[in-house]
Amino acid sequence: MISNPFLISGYHSPSYFCDREEESSKIISALTNDRNLTLISPRRMGKTGLIHHCFHLIQAENSDIYCFYLDIFSTQNLHDFVDLFAKTVIGKLDNYSESTIKKLFSFLKSFRPSLTFDPITGTPTINFDIIPLQEENSLKEIFSYLEETGKRCYIAIDEFQQIIEYPEKGVEALLRSHIQFIPNVKFIFSGSKKHLMDEMFSSINRPFYQSTQKIGLKEIPLESYYVFAAQFFSAVKKNFPYEVFEYIYSKMFGHTWYIQYVLNQLYSMQQLEYTISDIELLIDSILEEENATYKTYCEMITKGQLKLLTAIAKEKRIKSPYETRFMRLHKLSAISSVKLALHSLIEKTLILKDEEDYYFVYDRFFSLWLEKR
Repeated sequence: MISNPFLISGYHSPSYFCDREEESSKIISALTNDRNLTLISPRRMGKTGLIHHCFHLIQAENSDIYCFYLDIFSTQNLHDFVDLFAKTVIGKLDNYSESTIKKLFSFLKSFRPSLTFDPITGTPTINFDIIPLQEENSLKEIFSYLEETGKRCYIAIDEFQQIIEYPEKGVEALLRSHIQFIPNVKFIFSGSKKHLMDEMFSSINRPFYQSTQKIGLKEIPLESYYVFAAQFFSAVKKNFPYEVFEYIYSKMFGHTWYIQYVLNQLYSMQQLEYTISDIELLIDSILEEENATYKTYCEMITKGQLKLLTAIAKEKRIKSPYETRFMRLHKLSAISSVKLALHSLIEKTLILKDEEDYYFVYDRFFSLWLEKR
């Protein structure tokens, strides 16, 4: 049992995972039926937790399946990617017998492998350094290693759109050339920048065009989320009315992480009854804690961008930032200036566009802070 059931990072077990039954079923069905997947959602909507949840369910059913997760958000180039990929999968499919170690060393000719032993347990660890300018060969050897084992593997690559930023040319085509010919390994390509992921997987001239089943994450339904949350409050004899949760859900636009954060703080309070006034005070407290951070955000963008960002926050959501009413009300300048500002805010992931083509401020707490300006 954990101290607070409303997790704001990591994955614990199905008991602390809310709903997503339909999405879980689709992901597991795709992988087990040899389909690669593209999973797209804004950051903090719960896609990473969903991936780990599906991997948990898969391995509970079949322990012979190996599941790997790598987040490439912080990688800057192909070298970083190959290094992370190698550390994630190499050696994880075998025991460290002498024959296995020799086999690994013979397989991975583009690496500088080294073997170390834990001084207490004696457990061996293999470390790999990529030989400079050998990244493409190293990548090929990793895929050959995965195929040679013959073991069923599911690999999730999170923030996959990051490969577009690599200075090397042709990384998409390079990865695709290996992935399409490895029958025992299936992939989840997960990303948070919808416009970039859509281009990668839906543009006819891109290597990954129509190579995956696509799944998007929407908000967890209000009713399902309330049932999930209320059980934990009820278990500690706390009264958590539906209208209180409905208020939280509405304020956070159904965005999973922000709801979890509020619930986490609420659960830690000593009181046994909760009202909407309690939620308002709690949110104000959170905004006060983040005040310095949000001021820094504002200093990092131009005055025009800040003006547009604040205007969208005050509107909650806006279908057309170029309409006369909106621009006059918020004293915005020429349409051309608004277009430039909007493009920049989207690139910075400060503004997102939902499936109904409404623009909104991505960070729910930042949006509420801007509303109060």
